[in-house]
Amino acid sequence: MQKRFEGQVVLITGGARGIGMACAQRFADEGANIAVVDLLMDEAEAIAKECRDKGVEAIGLKCDVTDEDSVKAAFDAAMEKWGRVDTVVASAGIHTGAPVDQVELKTWKKAIDINLTGVFLTNKYAAAIMKKQKSGSIINISSMAGVISFPATSEYSGSKSGVIGLTRSVAQDLAPFGVTCNAICPGNTLTAMVKEVARTVGSGLGMTADEWLQMRANDCPMKRLAEPWEMAGVVAFLASQDSRYLTAQAIVIDGGITATA
Repeated sequence: MQKRFEGQVVLITGGARGIGMACAQRFADEGANIAVVDLLMDEAEAIAKECRDKGVEAIGLKCDVTDEDSVKAAFDAAMEKWGRVDTVVASAGIHTGAPVDQVELKTWKKAIDINLTGVFLTNKYAAAIMKKQKSGSIINISSMAGVISFPATSEYSGSKSGVIGLTRSVAQDLAPFGVTCNAICPGNTLTAMVKEVARTVGSGLGMTADEWLQMRANDCPMKRLAEPWEMAGVVAFLASQDSRYLTAQAIVIDGGITATA
């Protein structure tokens, strides 16, 4: 595989699982040094070791993206080790869902804190570093639910829509410094989070998890769900030299679902 990011540093929140993990693997394959940032420290270190086995430098960092001091400490650790951060992927997120009249305020706040405030704090500290470097890429993980909405997803759709608005503003703040900021909006992707959604939501509908996943696949014109590596490929493109004039965009990667909505 081409080593487009050899010697560069990539920091990924939510890097221990799902799309974040796939991004860590992809960037390591392409020669980048990786900071795997996650609340799940044992899993973050396991992915960091996997990256090191690919011949790059990598560290696992424990971080709560809702806590500003914790986010700052993660960036400080990456800077102490490498002296720069070239790409940041804000992938940490959760899914909750219920009809709006059944959503407790604490559930709403948790979704906003992790899915939106966590992305804001990640962007804030990435921006401070990249402005000084006069280079860099920020890629935020939103969702197709940030572009179109579904029943019983008020807190999830609200937070992911917010990520798109945040991305567009951050992109304008950083454009004069040669830094890009974009979002990707994945469709249903076979991550641990989606499989858990399949189990809980499917159960409520009298379906098995596999039946729910097949129903979601049938919603898609391509008649399948995405794999995490397919998201990581687009993230890598957004971090590459091929996308230097592309910023403030929310790229939907959903197999065509939103086109049929």
